[in-house]
Amino acid sequence: MKPVRLPAAATLALPRWALFALGLLYILPGLIGREPWKNDDAASFGIMWTMAHGTWQDWLWPNIAGLSMPDEGPLAFWIGALGIKLFGWLMGDVMAARVGTVAIFLLGVSSLWFATFNLGRRQDAQPLRLAFGGQPEPDDFGRTLADAAALIYLGCLGLLLHSHETTSEALQVSLTAFMLYRTVRYVEAPSLRNAALSGLAIGLLTLTRGWVTPVFLMLAVFACTRLLAQPVLRALRDLGFALLVAAAVAAVWLVPAELLRPYHQQPLLAWMDWNLHQVALPTLAAFKSFFRVGVWFFWPAWPFAGWAVWAWRRQRLALHIVVPLAFVTMGTLLSLSTEIPEQGQLLVLLPPLAVMAAFGLLTMKRGAINAIDWFSVMALTLCAALIWIFWIAKLTGWPAQAAKNALKLVPGFVPEVGLVAVPVALLATAGWFVLVHWRVSRRPTVLWRAVVLSSGGLILIWILLMTLFLPDVNYSKSYASVARQIAQKLPPQADCIETNVGPAQRASFAYYAQLPFAGVEGGRCQLLLLQDSTKVRDNREIAPQHRGKQWQLIWEGRRPADRSERFRLYRRAD
Repeated sequence: MKPVRLPAAATLALPRWALFALGLLYILPGLIGREPWKNDDAASFGIMWTMAHGTWQDWLWPNIAGLSMPDEGPLAFWIGALGIKLFGWLMGDVMAARVGTVAIFLLGVSSLWFATFNLGRRQDAQPLRLAFGGQPEPDDFGRTLADAAALIYLGCLGLLLHSHETTSEALQVSLTAFMLYRTVRYVEAPSLRNAALSGLAIGLLTLTRGWVTPVFLMLAVFACTRLLAQPVLRALRDLGFALLVAAAVAAVWLVPAELLRPYHQQPLLAWMDWNLHQVALPTLAAFKSFFRVGVWFFWPAWPFAGWAVWAWRRQRLALHIVVPLAFVTMGTLLSLSTEIPEQGQLLVLLPPLAVMAAFGLLTMKRGAINAIDWFSVMALTLCAALIWIFWIAKLTGWPAQAAKNALKLVPGFVPEVGLVAVPVALLATAGWFVLVHWRVSRRPTVLWRAVVLSSGGLILIWILLMTLFLPDVNYSKSYASVARQIAQKLPPQADCIETNVGPAQRASFAYYAQLPFAGVEGGRCQLLLLQDSTKVRDNREIAPQHRGKQWQLIWEGRRPADRSERFRLYRRAD
């Protein structure tokens, strides 16, 4: 027997404008007014900026102002570079590169919504018919489940930061959602057309972060066909056709890159080598990392998803359980089969977990839903209050301890009141109280009521951080100030700089200061920029290949928020 009894009143769909507004409130803060932050965000922007302002070789051999970056794949960087080409003159290169980030996010949410909608309107997912009628129509039921899945997806803690970065990981999770949707359509109606569209998703994923993730997802698709008892030969034929389409898509980059050899490099060889190093036997460290990080990374999806498996155990071959569970299983194996566990691989699990969580939400008891609501209200309201307290403290100095804690992370920073940021933060806070009042006073019976507060509260926290504390975070995580210091000390007519700085630093220095770094093929330069740590006292340990009297120190500096990192600019004395 199905575990669901639901009246039509519980399937009132979330208004389209409300869902769209929540999506914009989620993705736009953190994109507008934010500088490229250290590590992956700045490094990825550096690749996009180099492509947009470089030659055809930069599009085939990703690099950051001459620093080769052959890992992953070029698709995410192509999208960002295209945004710079089209809109850089209008909104600046940094914001123009993020136009693609908005489109990528919308692709992921839309794919997740349609995947859940198609699963929810199937007959095997419908709730039991009520004795006197009044059960929901299949399409209404599917829309409500899709709304719930989208809200759960927006409420996942692991998605928040990654979806706002200009990295290939943001594109990977959205393409995984697209692949999930195409798999649902294929297993519903197996055909070469649906197989070809699945192959398109696989090819795009391959161009995004290599072939390892697509291989695991293809195994998930094959597992779905076997669990649903589809003919083996037809499944193998369709999946083979999907692989041909995927190979054709990947060849758009790999064939020209291998034939033209940009900068005399071999992109295919370097890319394959990186891919092979992404797979390893599971280790105890990988298991520990997965469960330690996953507890908060997948929240609040994993409790609902786990309950869905239990509640629907008698209908375990239903399509809405088979497809997402196959993706979760293969995604888990993918996350464990790596030498160095990373959060980027965990993102693959978020779309199928959100779908499963929506079906688990159906069977939750009213008491459990109310408990989740009250926990969300108390915890998220407390977090928002603390953010306001720390913001007031850093401006006024009271409370003293809060002011000290807020400012010690950004030494030398001078707080100021944002004329736009503060009204936006106030409106967001007022909107949160309106949402809480609606939930408490109306006591709606709609299915998605249990997660609207979780996603709405997380959006509030993000808006407050990206308005009230955005200047602080930019000051702490951006290399713009260091880049401008170097530019002021740069000798006239400097045409080449050797350096050992990392990808994020190189990207920031190239963009903000236009430093002329040595190209991919290298060269003998008159300037040397070294990055090291103040904890290393022996200069010979820092750069032994450059020691000697032929180098003269002309500048030394660092970011105020980082006491150990140090940069030094040298000029060749001869």
